[in-house]
Amino acid sequence: MDAAKRVFCRKGFLAVKMQDIIDECGISRGGIYIYYASVDDILIDVLKQRNKEGITSINKSVDAHEPFAQVFDAFMAKQKERLVNFENSLFRAYCEYIFSKPKPAVHAFRDTQLAHLRGSVEAILRLGASQGILRNENVSQLAVHFIAVIDGLSLLALGDALTVEIVDEQFGLLYQIIRGV
Repeated sequence: MDAAKRVFCRKGFLAVKMQDIIDECGISRGGIYIYYASVDDILIDVLKQRNKEGITSINKSVDAHEPFAQVFDAFMAKQKERLVNFENSLFRAYCEYIFSKPKPAVHAFRDTQLAHLRGSVEAILRLGASQGILRNENVSQLAVHFIAVIDGLSLLALGDALTVEIVDEQFGLLYQIIRGV
């Protein structure tokens, strides 16, 4: 999975051939086909693994009732790191996959990806609500707003139009929203 992730980060989805992944991980052609029938299947597993790792990390922090500011800051720092070092991101591969397939075929997968992201952001925001920092009634709406901003910034990064200054400005606005809520 780590080798495949490196390939997808480097090349996106559309340019990746099974041979690229075979070469990167040093497995035989027959060995990889025991587990995967296509590059699509590998990308889906890579994305699922990334989601599981992210959710597990957030859930541990939330379950441990770590201070909201600490959990929120860590999440935002991770998002900033991903945005300013976009070559290490799977977002391009994800977008290419979603936009290259017939819509009905990818709707369920896309919806699951969005649900995971929303669940992670909501868990962090609910932690803030449980600690009396945020009002509970705004958590779902606030999570959607955060996702829209972060995905919008990801699209700018995809188009090579994102700067650290833009990230800092937009994240500053998100922090202002949190302080205001």
